[in-house]
Amino acid sequence: MKQTTLRKSYKFSGKGLHTGKICNLEIHPAGEDFGIKFKRTDIGDDALIPALATFVTAVTRSTTLENNGASVITTEHLMSALSGLGVDNALVTLDNEELPILDGSAKPYVDAILADGLTEQNKEKVFFVVKEPFNYVDGDASIQVLPSDNFEAEITIDFHSQVLGIQKARFIGGKTDYATQIAPCRTFCFYHEIEALLQMNLIKGGDLDNALVVVEKDPSPESIQKFEELFGLKDIVAKRGYLSHCQPYFSNECARHKLLDLIGDFALIGYPIKGKIIASKTGHRINTAAVKQLIELYK
Repeated sequence: MKQTTLRKSYKFSGKGLHTGKICNLEIHPAGEDFGIKFKRTDIGDDALIPALATFVTAVTRSTTLENNGASVITTEHLMSALSGLGVDNALVTLDNEELPILDGSAKPYVDAILADGLTEQNKEKVFFVVKEPFNYVDGDASIQVLPSDNFEAEITIDFHSQVLGIQKARFIGGKTDYATQIAPCRTFCFYHEIEALLQMNLIKGGDLDNALVVVEKDPSPESIQKFEELFGLKDIVAKRGYLSHCQPYFSNECARHKLLDLIGDFALIGYPIKGKIIASKTGHRINTAAVKQLIELYK
């Protein structure tokens, strides 16, 4: 199999989920063995950040990479898109610190790239080959990585939610269509978490166009009014289930989004993986910690 890059460059613009800042982002073709790298154009030509787990510096509700003082926040959706489509080499330029959240999924990136297809390059792909079982456990969260001739990933989520229940999702390379089954799945949060997340200086760019909001129990009228004021909305119907303005595309969309994140975080190994990942109750902190350990084991 040969390495691949993009056929042309693509532009995206929008606000960051957590910072709320507008960011203009471009994805460009890159040469063989370049890998995926981010460049902060607002800082300068030297502000280059490799998309590798060794550069992860923050993992609160997203994955942040940093190199020599330049950082990029919420990298996981784009990284998942590039990995899911099999892109080996690309340069991502952006003029602010956080990637645009767009619709909260990987679909806008995937749709744009798939419209033109990929360019095959001359050099052979380099794979990260899992040779023996690997386990990472942190409390009740766990990741197991097993040898496989293909890339597979499956996840189980359990937030003790009466709305979500226990959800599972699975991706099998060569069988699961990433573009239609994983890429459209949006980020999500719980209604009762929103005020606390805002107090943590997060989700400043969150709205009902880029996230599912899960409602565990019917909120009070006062709570709904406050929510509408926070986000500049009107006529929200908030009752147990999902907020009226956002309904899931799949019965297990939340698990599929966590799988999307998992694929994006594991792309920070730097190479396509030949291995099977089995994850339970994980997030960015667990994902990236496991990736860092794997990289160390195979040095």
